[in-house]
Amino acid sequence: MPELPEVETVRKGLERLVIGKTIDYVTVRWPRIIEQPDAELFALELIGQTIESIQRRGKYLILQLTDWELVSHLRMEGKYEFYSENAPENKHTHVIFHFTDGSELHYNDVRKFGRMALMEKGKSASYKGIASLGPEPLPEVFKLAEFEKGLKKSHKAIKPLLLDQKLVTGLGNIYVDEALWQAKIHPEQPADTLNKKEAATLRLAIIDILGKAVEAGGTTIRSYLNALGEAGKFQISLQAYGQTGVPCSRCGTPIIKTKVAQRGTHYCPTCQKLKVRKVR
Repeated sequence: MPELPEVETVRKGLERLVIGKTIDYVTVRWPRIIEQPDAELFALELIGQTIESIQRRGKYLILQLTDWELVSHLRMEGKYEFYSENAPENKHTHVIFHFTDGSELHYNDVRKFGRMALMEKGKSASYKGIASLGPEPLPEVFKLAEFEKGLKKSHKAIKPLLLDQKLVTGLGNIYVDEALWQAKIHPEQPADTLNKKEAATLRLAIIDILGKAVEAGGTTIRSYLNALGEAGKFQISLQAYGQTGVPCSRCGTPIIKTKVAQRGTHYCPTCQKLKVRKVR
């Protein structure tokens, strides 16, 4: 699944390709991709709309149009591809934005899990998937005091707590494993047992890992490509995720893989020990 760094990279690519373009008409081949309004009205409302800017909130793209906000969630396999002229048929292309200059933006999705929703101007923050998101992983908004408070409220294992997007947004399976490895915290450590030093270290690790991944254009594990058709490069920096059996770069102990909350999870059994503490 594309995580925050991959979605941010897609956003930057689309910004270079489609800002200022005006939609001539829209072809919707798989109506279930469109959450609201119905697919026919969705296509009708977009005629004549110009793409003014492209924003991101967590893993959601928000296209700012003349009169609307278009929310797009890529889910597992969603991709945008831009063509300067008519493109060949593709059975995985489900939505096509045809621009007045003859170029096209295709939304491709092998598994058809991605979703789009047309929102009134200024209303995207109330979209059901966005409204509950925590702060972006940036120092100025991801505050330590609020993070500590959130951790103390939950006895849930730290990995699934971070995955639910409420304490901080943008973390998926890859980057949770990486941040926990960097902070030397076991993925099953109960959140409310982390002390102040561990919470501070984890916050900085989250900010650092996601920042570096954005700079690298994301991580390509299987099929991720950005809007320019380029693969991400962060996979060469992975220390835990996908490194089963590889010696930990800190201590030399082989990285192991297990399941935490039904998610494949990678960690170092020496650096990331599960600690049992009394909660005060």
